[in-house]
Amino acid sequence: MPRADGATLLSIYVGVTLLVPARLVISGVSMSITPATLLGVGLGLLWFCTQLVSTLGAAKGRNAARTALFVFLVSQLATYGYATRNYLPPDELNSADRTLVLIIGVAVAGLVACDGVRGLPRVELVLRTIVVGVTAVSVVGILQFALDLDLTQYLVLPGLHPVTEDGFVLERAEFRRPAATTGHPIEFGVVCAVGMPLAAHYAFTARDKGLPAKRWWLCLAVISVGAMVSLSRSAMLGLALAALVLLLGWPTRRRIQALVVGFAFLMVMRFLVPGLMGTLYGLFAGIGEDSSIVARTDDYAVAGLEIAQHPVLGRGLGTYLPDKYGPLDNQYLGTLVQNGIAGLVALLGLFVAGAYAALRARSMTADPHLRDLALTLVASLSVLALGAATFDLLAFSMATGLTFLLTGLAGAMLRAMRAEQVAAGIDPPTLRVALHRLVRRGAP
Repeated sequence: MPRADGATLLSIYVGVTLLVPARLVISGVSMSITPATLLGVGLGLLWFCTQLVSTLGAAKGRNAARTALFVFLVSQLATYGYATRNYLPPDELNSADRTLVLIIGVAVAGLVACDGVRGLPRVELVLRTIVVGVTAVSVVGILQFALDLDLTQYLVLPGLHPVTEDGFVLERAEFRRPAATTGHPIEFGVVCAVGMPLAAHYAFTARDKGLPAKRWWLCLAVISVGAMVSLSRSAMLGLALAALVLLLGWPTRRRIQALVVGFAFLMVMRFLVPGLMGTLYGLFAGIGEDSSIVARTDDYAVAGLEIAQHPVLGRGLGTYLPDKYGPLDNQYLGTLVQNGIAGLVALLGLFVAGAYAALRARSMTADPHLRDLALTLVASLSVLALGAATFDLLAFSMATGLTFLLTGLAGAMLRAMRAEQVAAGIDPPTLRVALHRLVRRGAP
């Protein structure tokens, strides 16, 4: 039996993040800390200890994803120090303290992924765990949608208590909008959209290798249904962008197969859930008259005033309280308000560094399955990058956790590819050469 390592611990972290309902927090702690946050901070302490010695197998040295995670953490600490140097109202100070702990918890988990997951098989272990976890979340959401059966009420574990009384099963048109174990139906849809490229990768890869593929096709089907019944624009837009990334990188044969499978899936959904496709179409056809869209743009004027007052470091992480100042349903705008230009650059750097690390790893191999895995990471990260423009992503624990985790795993894949090349006596390509290869190769 293999010894537990960073991938094992991260797999447990993924399970806790996805399966424990987001509204459950640890009892007796005033800051409303979730089990996933506590576990993330614990992983961070382990990561720090591994960096002090050279005998525990943790990677060291520069890495694009690692640098981006560090820069993001430094930007958050700088904003916190800037905001708390003077008086803050008690509610804003408490929120700033809690938000900083939450951000540290997810960011250090990303560092553990980048430095503690050694080798491509261990990277894939964590990614497969994410697929299985998102499938389980989708099952909970589908039951909420179809039967009004909320399994999250049975997932209240000892030592935890809910911070809200409801399970966030909302309504749109004549349908229920499930949230499953997430904090909101929008987050549920985005989490499903993140999982779909990963499930598709393992379904196609298993088939190509002659391995049992039915379980991965089942995961893909369940996650796809979950994304559809979320009735979320953010999910649909994220799926469209992920599909575009994959279709650009996939070989022609797989493109055709994917389009056929996708069309058949939509026809089945139209038959099984009458009116669902029309409702999804109406989300975009009537977007100009949607009150929720108008409400989101109404906040821009107030946000502009805040940005003008604190342009560099923002007014303070977690200090722009929705019930006090109004919601900001755009993470990039919210980051600019709360963390300033420095924070916005750091947030964008996360997505860019994650995509770069995956594409750099892709350029280092001719193996079609590894190239597809790297492309899949880019597709999943693109869902989150777009989602940050359509809702306040960092206010939701599962979407936030996946953002940092996938960025760290992209960095871990790049480390693994470099290690394989060094072991084979091949000098890893320079940045200039790698970019040149990416441009010339295009699709595999």
